[in-house]
Amino acid sequence: MLISLAKLRIPALIVVGLVALAGCASLPETPVTRASTASVPPEYQARQDGEYMIPAVNPKYLNERNRRQWVDYSGPEPVGTIVVDPYARVAYHVKAPGRAMRMGIAVGKAGRGFNGTATIRRKEEYPSWTPTKNMIRTDPDVYGPLSGGLPGGLENPLGARALYLYRGGRDTYYRLHGTMDPASIGKATSAGCIRFFNQDIIDMYDETGLGTKVKVRSKAESLRMEGKMVELHTGYVVSASNTDAIAADEAAWAEGKVEDPAVAEQEAHRRAVAAAEAQSQGRDPAAAVAGL
Repeated sequence: MLISLAKLRIPALIVVGLVALAGCASLPETPVTRASTASVPPEYQARQDGEYMIPAVNPKYLNERNRRQWVDYSGPEPVGTIVVDPYARVAYHVKAPGRAMRMGIAVGKAGRGFNGTATIRRKEEYPSWTPTKNMIRTDPDVYGPLSGGLPGGLENPLGARALYLYRGGRDTYYRLHGTMDPASIGKATSAGCIRFFNQDIIDMYDETGLGTKVKVRSKAESLRMEGKMVELHTGYVVSASNTDAIAADEAAWAEGKVEDPAVAEQEAHRRAVAAAEAQSQGRDPAAAVAGL
């Protein structure tokens, strides 16, 4: 069960959420390269990945629930299973009896519309992405310029890796994938599936073979396993028992220290349009956004 404290359901985003034809994703602002620093944990430092340099994750996004960590695990799933909880916004990779690696995730609308067990039948490095016809009709300013699709790379909505889930031999169109918008991790988005920090999805990709089982929890299962969660004005969730964090968030909201979600959404759309136009014209999306 999730209780939202925000006046609007849409959290403060810096992207416009999408559901991709070849998966579900979000169209990010162009990535900002950040140098690795001592304040960034080793697993989230910048890393060379083939021809690409994955930027370090800004430490301000690595809160306790987002950062990868070993935890005790009491779920019924066997070792090797990936467990996704769209409501608590975490994923578990069960590594040993009673132990799992927990990671933060961002969850889109499609990510909340599926539950149960599926199997990874396809894996892609730097997958391509194409907007659907419905997406183009819904928001032609953003998706129209990208109707021909985007090749895999650092500016692709699916990020560095994608794991494709199948059930009964059929594609569920449910994906676990990376993102070029690390600020979204731990939050809900207007659309999309399940995204991870690129560093997390790269390592999961390497540790996960075809045939791996993925369990996606229902709301009832999440409530039973994680307890009641509260969505803060910042867009993150915390346990309802974390009264200190909830009180601090309410105080920050009352003092105007938390960005208005409606304003953030409008600005995100404006930046997405500028980036899409630049990409379709072969110009630098980052420069286009910076020039707004």
